[in-house]
Amino acid sequence: MNDSQIEHAVMRKVIRRFVPLLFICFVVAFLDRVNVGFAALTMNHDIGLSASTFGLGAGLFFVSYFLLEIPSNLILERVGARRWIARIMITWGVLSACTALVQGPHSFYVIRLLLGAAEAGFSPGVTFFFTLWIPSRYRAGVIATYLAAMPVASVIGSPLASACLSLEGVLGLHGWQWMFLINALPALLLAPVVYFMLSDHPCQAGWLNEEEKNWLENALRADRSLVQVDAHDGILRFLLKPKVIILSIAYFGTVGFNYGLSFFLPQIIHQFGLSLFATGLVNVIPFALAVVGMRFLARSSDARGERKYHLVLAIVLAALALGLSTGPFTATARFALLCLAAIGAFSALVVFWAHCSDFLDATGMAAGMAMINSVGNLSGFAYLYMVGFVKEVTGSFAGGLRIISAVGALAAVLILIGSNPQRSRAVEKPAV
Repeated sequence: MNDSQIEHAVMRKVIRRFVPLLFICFVVAFLDRVNVGFAALTMNHDIGLSASTFGLGAGLFFVSYFLLEIPSNLILERVGARRWIARIMITWGVLSACTALVQGPHSFYVIRLLLGAAEAGFSPGVTFFFTLWIPSRYRAGVIATYLAAMPVASVIGSPLASACLSLEGVLGLHGWQWMFLINALPALLLAPVVYFMLSDHPCQAGWLNEEEKNWLENALRADRSLVQVDAHDGILRFLLKPKVIILSIAYFGTVGFNYGLSFFLPQIIHQFGLSLFATGLVNVIPFALAVVGMRFLARSSDARGERKYHLVLAIVLAALALGLSTGPFTATARFALLCLAAIGAFSALVVFWAHCSDFLDATGMAAGMAMINSVGNLSGFAYLYMVGFVKEVTGSFAGGLRIISAVGALAAVLILIGSNPQRSRAVEKPAV
């Protein structure tokens, strides 16, 4: 086979083996992370949570997530993704099921902290795993497929949550308790599959022949050679580099859109006067549209070999649409703006991580991605508590959504003026 045929064969095998499995795992992870937003429709009343205590409890997930994400990713790099990701899935599955046992604010706070600790490292760990297997010119498309799990989780989770809430009283359990128990099962079932299907490095892939292994290792080595390597820097010094700090702050504003929408959109839609069942169905629409937007932006970014302006465009769309959705419009117009905000918010994540992999050198890739992701995910804590508090004080989600919009706009400015990737490459159309 010539090089083009080898490339096509290798990438087809790698993508088919890893991407669908990790996509499903991330659907389960994101569903476990945000299903509490749907549970709030009835759980808050049952265990005595106010809007602010719910926001605080939901956000505490991201505090322990932040504290343990870098250590988790460093352990993953040492012991291998196969073992560590399987371990993460088992612990978060058990703790997700334990959420059904909460009795009030304090037990809710504790279980959210433990769940964040259990899941820490999963998402950046998978992203780092992709850098070990996916050449750069394919990466935005692969990351787009993987991150599409976030809106897909809401597409699947919304009607599932509505169905679970309808189980109120079955076997003496509340509907929201059934939701947490049922949602925990996939993580526990998938953990052994991950353990047996993942390989830590191409040289361990018995399903590639020697010619295919050599091509993949050479392609990945060529990618790494295009990025300046600061081999003399330790991990701490690397994490304090301006490029890492800039991307961390920018990600705080970028990912904040996603958490604002994922956690509070069911409650916002419910305020339109819809039933619980109708809320679940309508909540699917913005996230389904976001999947389409993510694929479109990823293809455009890969085809043009350009990241920064695609990323800024998506963030600006999310910021404008989310801010305008709080205006004095009809429910239909506000919902349409929320759909646009979802498209921009989730599309931005695709190009953001492809941008990061072009921006960071190989020396601290695992720690750098964990640092960016953990700082960004602090927006989950900050925004969830802030939006809940503002809702309790004003009776409306509008003020909180405007703050998320403003911080996101600042992220776009920061990326525009402060992040220039070290690598530049000719535009190449992927073979797969």
